[in-house]
Amino acid sequence: MVSTRTGLDIDSPYPLTAAQIAQFRRDGFIKLKQVLSPEVLAHYGAVITAEVQRLNTLHLPMEQRNTYQKAFLQVMNLWTKNDTVKEFCFGQRLARLAAELMGVKGVRIYHDQALYKEPGGGITPWHADQYYWPLSNANTVTAWIPLQETPMELGPLAFSIGSHEFEAGRELGISDESEARIGRSLKERNYPLNDTPFDLGEVSFHYGWTFHRAGPNTSNRPRAVMTIIYMEDGIRLIAPKHKNHQADWDTWMPGIKIGEVANSHLNPLVYSQDG
Repeated sequence: MVSTRTGLDIDSPYPLTAAQIAQFRRDGFIKLKQVLSPEVLAHYGAVITAEVQRLNTLHLPMEQRNTYQKAFLQVMNLWTKNDTVKEFCFGQRLARLAAELMGVKGVRIYHDQALYKEPGGGITPWHADQYYWPLSNANTVTAWIPLQETPMELGPLAFSIGSHEFEAGRELGISDESEARIGRSLKERNYPLNDTPFDLGEVSFHYGWTFHRAGPNTSNRPRAVMTIIYMEDGIRLIAPKHKNHQADWDTWMPGIKIGEVANSHLNPLVYSQDG
């Protein structure tokens, strides 16, 4: 389907194969080429970038930042702040891909976040996203959407292949410690690394428990990335196990009680097989 307002296609099905689905579930991630057209990325990317510039609150010089702050400018839930970004985040192509890769009937948005690695920005340390999420199962996936071609000097996302099955290090948030300990554990267990560049229009999907990192931005231009985190429709809130769980509950699932389906007004259903 093509948007009648913009003439841009963000809704038609992407031709996903059974082999690609099997690869995703085996490796814990997949990179898919030509998911979004250059025109789609140019149109929505310009709006996302303007919103990041408007809403960003991190203005410290790079040398005064900690490791997390050096990694990227992080602006979250843009879909709630701009109707054009909402249109993008509600696009059926990406949401359907998330559902089909995970093998679930429907997906809700957990939240979105723009991750802009500035020129001179540092590494993104090894971590697994689901450390932060108080959710009842692992049917979660992050779509990592570069808004430009992303060669090595911009710091593309890198994945530890098959690491969604590896439990050591799951108790660590993004930090210098996670970079050292998780990196060492993965190397000791001989998990292979995929750290290839991203073509324009290429999008990756990774499970919540897949370990990943990114290199520094050694170029003179920002690495602009939009992400959308999808969770299975029907997933439930669990009791928080640490302060980050509590913070995520308060921020992304307001009003939901422990044991209830995570379906607050901030967790819209964006794709369902039932239409």
